[in-house]
Amino acid sequence: MRILYFAWVRERIGRASEDVTPKEPIATVADLAAWLATRGPGYEAAFADLGKLRVAINQNQADFTSLIAANDEIAFFPPMTGG
Repeated sequence: MRILYFAWVRERIGRASEDVTPKEPIATVADLAAWLATRGPGYEAAFADLGKLRVAINQNQADFTSLIAANDEIAFFPPMTGG
């Protein structure tokens, strides 16, 4: 699974992307976020409030209840604002 991080999510985690293979079953984006949050303080901070995050699966906007597969690309980013 390819994970991409943008903006302050990338800053808290300390990397722009990574490939992960969780050992436990991961069915939804919420499951993935919960698992990622256990990987260290930066991850915990980034995923502390899912309401402050948006997600895309394979470059299509999704939500945290969306199902994911092992070969998906999942991107986490803050909400976009206009101005």
